[in-house]
Amino acid sequence: MNTSIKSLLVASALSALTALAAHAEALKLAHSTWVGYGPFYIAQEKGFFTEEGVEIELTVMENTPLKMGALMAGRIDIVASTADEFPTYMRDGKPLRYILAVDNSNGGDGVVSNKDIATVADLKGRTVAFEEGSVSQFFINALLRREGLTQDDIEMVNMTATDAGVAFTAGRVDAAVTWEPSLSQGAATEHGKILVSSSETPGLIVDVVAVLGSTADEHEEELKAFVRAWQRALDFLETNPDEAYQIMAVGVGGWLEDPNEFKAAASGIQYLDISTNLEMFGTADAPGILTDTISNAITIWGDLGRIKVEGLQASDLIDTSFLQ
Repeated sequence: MNTSIKSLLVASALSALTALAAHAEALKLAHSTWVGYGPFYIAQEKGFFTEEGVEIELTVMENTPLKMGALMAGRIDIVASTADEFPTYMRDGKPLRYILAVDNSNGGDGVVSNKDIATVADLKGRTVAFEEGSVSQFFINALLRREGLTQDDIEMVNMTATDAGVAFTAGRVDAAVTWEPSLSQGAATEHGKILVSSSETPGLIVDVVAVLGSTADEHEEELKAFVRAWQRALDFLETNPDEAYQIMAVGVGGWLEDPNEFKAAASGIQYLDISTNLEMFGTADAPGILTDTISNAITIWGDLGRIKVEGLQASDLIDTSFLQ
């Protein structure tokens, strides 16, 4: 086959995919305001979703219970959130599948503490601020368990991650589980330091994309297209960083609407391409680090009474078929 005919066939195939996507009903994706979700907007702005054969409607939803409830009810097709959170919202007869990991916290989250606290074990009996039901609660519990402790060994102060950072800076608590920029702000105080950051716990705080099992079955090709578009967005970020950060900042908005702020915040995470996804997801014979994180989450949230599905296993959630 000569080159001109081959090019024509490729162009025709792309046109067919674009036409198919244009006439298909958009899949609704909800996420919070977070740098990890910026590449979704690159894929949308540069037309990668449409070119790959899927239409995605992006929506910012800060309220996690509302967002997860909409997912379980089928009013939203896709949700991006931390891997630990999804099991707490699952219900019998409505399995969820993780189809893509989008970012790994690499210093963007952590625990800030008074300088006299040398280790996580030293948090025993101290006041620690974090939000109940959030990834911060999962993170601190995972750290405590490594030291043979549980949440009962500390004095919990329930507040949002931002408020926790403020409370620590003001000296009202001994430690806080928070994220940037509150993490660095707390460490910069005369009494503060970073006790543990997520750079020391790779794979523990990971954002993933999840769908109902029924959505995975009914929209298999569109979700594969979604994953391909994600990879193209990461490729674009690598080759056109200035334009990419502008697109992501405008798209995600909120406290990240300034491209410089967005770029600074993004330094605390690692965007995950397809090859890294395959390593993190692993296989049935050789589970990856994400399997350990999900298993940890099921155990921790189960002990805290937040898991409603009996016998839930990490393998029930992982689906690598969309990464192939």
